[in-house]
Amino acid sequence: MNFIQQAYKGQNQWYLYLLVIFIVLFGWQFIGIIPLAVTAVLHSESTNEFLRAAEDSFMSLGINKNLFLFMVVVMFAFGLASLLLGIKYIHKRAIKTVITSRNKIDWNRFWFGFFVWGVISVVVVSSDILLSPENYTWNFKPLPFFTLVIVSFLFLPIQTSFEELLFRGYFMQGLGTWFKNKWVPLIVTSVAFGLLHGANPEVEKLGYISMVFYIGTGFFFGITTLMDEGTELALGLHAINNIVAAFLVTTDWTVFQTDALFVDTSDPSVGVEMFLPVFVLYPLMLLLFSKKYGWKNWKEKLLGHIEKPIITEERL
Repeated sequence: MNFIQQAYKGQNQWYLYLLVIFIVLFGWQFIGIIPLAVTAVLHSESTNEFLRAAEDSFMSLGINKNLFLFMVVVMFAFGLASLLLGIKYIHKRAIKTVITSRNKIDWNRFWFGFFVWGVISVVVVSSDILLSPENYTWNFKPLPFFTLVIVSFLFLPIQTSFEELLFRGYFMQGLGTWFKNKWVPLIVTSVAFGLLHGANPEVEKLGYISMVFYIGTGFFFGITTLMDEGTELALGLHAINNIVAAFLVTTDWTVFQTDALFVDTSDPSVGVEMFLPVFVLYPLMLLLFSKKYGWKNWKEKLLGHIEKPIITEERL
């Protein structure tokens, strides 16, 4: 049974998806934001200051960067918990089924994607620092930096896991069972993933051409999930991507404003770094994965038809 067909192991009516999406949005955007909002209140001198700061997600209040990052992750933790509870108790199927089609979660795949993409990301960013040192300022502050490393490695995977299991797991499986194919969910979830990041400050600074990167990344994670029949590789890739983005380089205009090792002081511009991952690195990673894991039947895996299998219920 392939990855998308895992959705058939539980209740799969369309209105259940609407209910779970509502619960996830409520947990993520309304309940999850309470700790950050309380922190913002404590850092505001007046109601007007609080309301003005809310327009930029409270980043202008001078909240400790590591505390702010942790509070943002808390929001995603509520979203992830809401999603997993919805899968278990509303769809009445095993949580594992939204993660993988294998008998058990393959953590070796997670760590392989994590370490390989981590090395590549560090090499690419470090190369740019060496080639254009005038664009970077050394920003090492021992206590804030090591606190950032701990927060990044321990908690950022919560945020990335929520996004992966929501888009590459829950939405992809649901759309696949509705449209009875794989290419519609691949396209829809990849574009939706990109559009979700449309509110990031990078898009405002660089223009909508930057959506090539976000939508391209969505396709990369989606193709990886469909070809590998599970999200383990994508979970590892996404986690280390955001971890490296958090602790290696920061700017004053990106979504990640942290106590990173370097500050990029260059003017915002669209350069090769925007297109290199999408058109070079991602295809090379897919080739590597295909060789390591013996991926075959690309047309069927990415464009094939979905049929309802004869199954017995599996619950966790």
